[in-house]
Amino acid sequence: MPMFEVDKGWPQKPANMKFGDVSSIAIDDKDNAWVLTRPRTLKPEDKAQAAPPVTIFDASGKYVRGWGGDGPGYQWPEREHGILFDAKGNVWLGGNSCPENGLPGLRPVTDDQLLKFSRDGKFLLQAGKSSASKGNADTANFHRPADAQYVAATNELFVADGYGNHRVIVVDADTGAFKRMWGAFGNKPVDAYSCEVISYKEFKEPGPPQFSIVHAIRVAKDGMVYVADRENRRVQMFDSNGKFIKQLMKGDAIFARDLAFSPDQKFLYVGYGKGIAVVDAKSLEYVGTIEPPGILGAGHHIQTDSEGNLYIAQTTAGMQRLLYKGMSQ
Repeated sequence: MPMFEVDKGWPQKPANMKFGDVSSIAIDDKDNAWVLTRPRTLKPEDKAQAAPPVTIFDASGKYVRGWGGDGPGYQWPEREHGILFDAKGNVWLGGNSCPENGLPGLRPVTDDQLLKFSRDGKFLLQAGKSSASKGNADTANFHRPADAQYVAATNELFVADGYGNHRVIVVDADTGAFKRMWGAFGNKPVDAYSCEVISYKEFKEPGPPQFSIVHAIRVAKDGMVYVADRENRRVQMFDSNGKFIKQLMKGDAIFARDLAFSPDQKFLYVGYGKGIAVVDAKSLEYVGTIEPPGILGAGHHIQTDSEGNLYIAQTTAGMQRLLYKGMSQ
């Protein structure tokens, strides 16, 4: 088992900044942490000190800078959800807002787009448009996308789409043009839209033929695609064209909240219960659970850096780094 301990000194947030709900963390080529937060969740008295929605911390945990929010030429997500850093040095992000959610301070729009920026916050591309989705058959728009993963070999973006749709969709990373898509078990995805998160009580193999919330996605160096189907408490594994390989379901606690690889990709880390499950990436066999004293929880989204440290974005509970301490004997 890989071993971890809580890094009590991370991050070093500026004293004059207030951070909204922490939704997602991306790690760049220098092990800087790119943190996506939701400034609209701050209390009214704290909004004057709101941190930008994208904040960057260096490998030591020191705050570097921040940017993001509304601007000309693009539609910033109403409810920030996922962020990733691609191999070309670009930052991608999306949201999961829907008009019916009734959350205070949000405009009545649906986040059906993904945005690409340079690392200094220059707008580069918008794929999809706000409040434009026509459902799972729509190849021009997303529908509350939860997460994405860039694959350099093919210059493709694999999108966990998401809260409104129930599919994996692959697009060209330069243009946003549609390439292919699939649903659970490689099935054709069908519409079953609900703004409300539907939680289930019974979990029997193999589970429903369609995804529920496609909450996280990771693509391994060998081309295998791992999808977190959160409400169905399962991780499904596919080849890069959407052929179903196998799945791991754990119905005893909330499972498949989020996904991350160990640096050598031997292990897949999966949010599970109050900690993070360690799963053999090849066999999809459960190995054990990471739950050091002081852990914030299983996370909303998680990520690892080149040293094997784990980063947890835990929405209302904040953010945390777990330091990798080697393998147990």
